[in-house]
Amino acid sequence: MLSGGKRVSYGARALIEGGIQSLPQMHMPGALLIGCDAGTLNMPKIKGTHTAMKSGMIAAETINEFLSGKSNDLSCYEALFKKSWVYSELKSARNVKPFFTRFGNILGILLTGIDQWLFMGKLPFTLSHKHADHETLEDAKEAKKINYPKPDGVLTFDRASSVFLTGTYHTENQPVHLQLKDKELPISYTLEKFDEPSQRYCPVGVYEVHRNDDGSDPKFVINSQNCIHCKTCDIKEPSQNINWVTPEGGGGPKYANM
Repeated sequence: MLSGGKRVSYGARALIEGGIQSLPQMHMPGALLIGCDAGTLNMPKIKGTHTAMKSGMIAAETINEFLSGKSNDLSCYEALFKKSWVYSELKSARNVKPFFTRFGNILGILLTGIDQWLFMGKLPFTLSHKHADHETLEDAKEAKKINYPKPDGVLTFDRASSVFLTGTYHTENQPVHLQLKDKELPISYTLEKFDEPSQRYCPVGVYEVHRNDDGSDPKFVINSQNCIHCKTCDIKEPSQNINWVTPEGGGGPKYANM
């Protein structure tokens, strides 16, 4: 991110499902969204490190243009991004995920093969998802509970050790960047209807529901210092009550120990 005072900070990213059609606006007043391997995940290749590196390089070029006075804001990032091979690669994969979500695995594989190998991702149409991600959750009473085995330390690991490997460290006194539009809603609505899914969809246990020993008096707790900036909550929250805003720079995931 680049603030209005020309101070550079890092860590913002977006969780994107389905390729280029889901890319958010790449610039906004006083800020610039840059990529990561989760943020620009290439569906057919199941990876995105190369796109993360290139989008970061484009961001550096944009920042240099701004600091040198050649541009008045960061909006040129959008144009530079669309001229790069990253945009072309993601655009060619834009229909892959919708093929699977619309037609299932068997037809999805067949249609993806036609799209990617026969037409090289250049079909003259773009499919979209029928529903936003947050609209697809079932009521808790209708869903079958899954009892996952405890982490074995070999193939599966506990959340705390996985968070440590990300190198995430947010200072304790910084403003919480995970903001609730309605602070009462997680307990008054989402807990009853969906058993508060943020307890499960967050990969690092940022959200918890604390209760007394007898199970009474539930309280919604946000451990924002654990956040690895995946933005799943911003996208998946069924009531769209969680707003992910830019955190203080330098505290996000570094993955130096991965």
